Amino acid sequence: MTCHEAEDVPHEECGVFGVYAPGEVASKLTYYGMFALQHRGQESAGMAVSDGNRIMVFKDMGLVSQVFNEPTLNSLPGSLAIGHTRYSTTGASVWQNAQPLFRSIGGRGFAIAHNGNLTNTDDLEALLIARVGAQGEVPRKQSMDSTNDTALVAAMMASWDEGQGVEQIAMEVLPQLVGAFSLVFMSENSLYAARDPQGVRPLVLGRLERGWVVASETAALDIVGATFVREVEPGEFIAIDAGGLRSRFFAEARPKGCLFEYVYLARPDTRIAGRAVQPTRFQIGRRLAIESPADGDLVIPVPDSGTPAALGYARESGIPYAMGLVKNAYVGRTFIQPTQTIRQLGIRLKLNPLREVIEGQRLVVVDDSIVRGNTQRALIRMLREAGAAEVHVRISSPPVEWPCFYGIDFATRAELIAPGLTTDEIAKAIGADSLGYVSLDGLIDSVGLPADALCSACFDGRYPIRIPCSAAARLGVPQEAS
Repeated sequence: MTCHEAEDVPHEECGVFGVYAPGEVASKLTYYGMFALQHRGQESAGMAVSDGNRIMVFKDMGLVSQVFNEPTLNSLPGSLAIGHTRYSTTGASVWQNAQPLFRSIGGRGFAIAHNGNLTNTDDLEALLIARVGAQGEVPRKQSMDSTNDTALVAAMMASWDEGQGVEQIAMEVLPQLVGAFSLVFMSENSLYAARDPQGVRPLVLGRLERGWVVASETAALDIVGATFVREVEPGEFIAIDAGGLRSRFFAEARPKGCLFEYVYLARPDTRIAGRAVQPTRFQIGRRLAIESPADGDLVIPVPDSGTPAALGYARESGIPYAMGLVKNAYVGRTFIQPTQTIRQLGIRLKLNPLREVIEGQRLVVVDDSIVRGNTQRALIRMLREAGAAEVHVRISSPPVEWPCFYGIDFATRAELIAPGLTTDEIAKAIGADSLGYVSLDGLIDSVGLPADALCSACFDGRYPIRIPCSAAARLGVPQEAS
């Protein structure tokens, strides 16, 4: 492996969707599937649609509902499509980085979309240079950015073209990739999907009356009326066309599903590895109440991500549950910079306290995680200004102490609040009367999967897939895989 300097930038979390449905309007099915995956990426949205003869790509910055409208969807005919919602890295929120990406392979169209991050991009660049020569087209890896990862995969697919079909090329390229990847890609007539051997990011397969769907989450299957069939297995490659569905494995499965999906990333109405997310989060809240009790008058969630765990905490503790914060459902990522006056309002853009509920009360505030601590600090200040007598913060995940190299937008370790501080010191830093986290063992027990089948690197620094060696040396972390 060639060592390289890993960029200290946040990583992205995205959503992918693909549909092969003869006789159906794939663009509209993809629109609704992407809409269900909007939580996985709010900065850009795009889809590629084939009518059997050519692939058309439409993408832009913004939410799915902002990028697409009825006339646009009507201009994208065909029964085969893939879609992507993207949450970008810092400084990379530009149109050029929106997906899907389009290339030509052997004179035929090819489009691809990706959720995750590759960690051996220097090796892949060197391999690609060896194949295409110094004058060939090689997407340079300047940051841990999945769009660059995706461009690199697409360039490798094109470089392998020696008269083979996409399916044969994929079986040559996929074993070369290291890291986290759930991929959907397509030619004019076929839909393809692949998942890394560890299955870090979710990917599921669904059945329509006249076709098939692949998606990041089961909630996207539900919204288009597809029946859940199964998960795409770690290390599996799927091809779907007029001949039906074909499956093969390009690598041995070594499951390491992302533990943070159960805490925050996935929609509460989805299922991952057979586990329904909503009751799992409820159970995490119950475990949190057992491990970290608090004397309070009310349990309130930080909506929406803290709500299931707060319900579980209230049930187990016997403390009444109440909605003490109102969320503005229409505040997502905005491209309009706020004025200084509005900026100073901070968290009030998204949350506002119900003074009548919280005034004079000892609050147990349940949230999913603490990363830098800025949000919690502002939230606690706001609750005190609204009259809260005490604020006890309870977190339904362990302290986030390590950066993620597999596709989550976490800060660098230097920016995280947890490393080097005790729980009491973090409580003081954010202004809480007390602070408690669920333990890692408690979280894993609540999820109900074996610890060795889960990736918990952001909590314990044990990276199950090789990361850039310069980053490993700098962080001083052990790695289970080489």
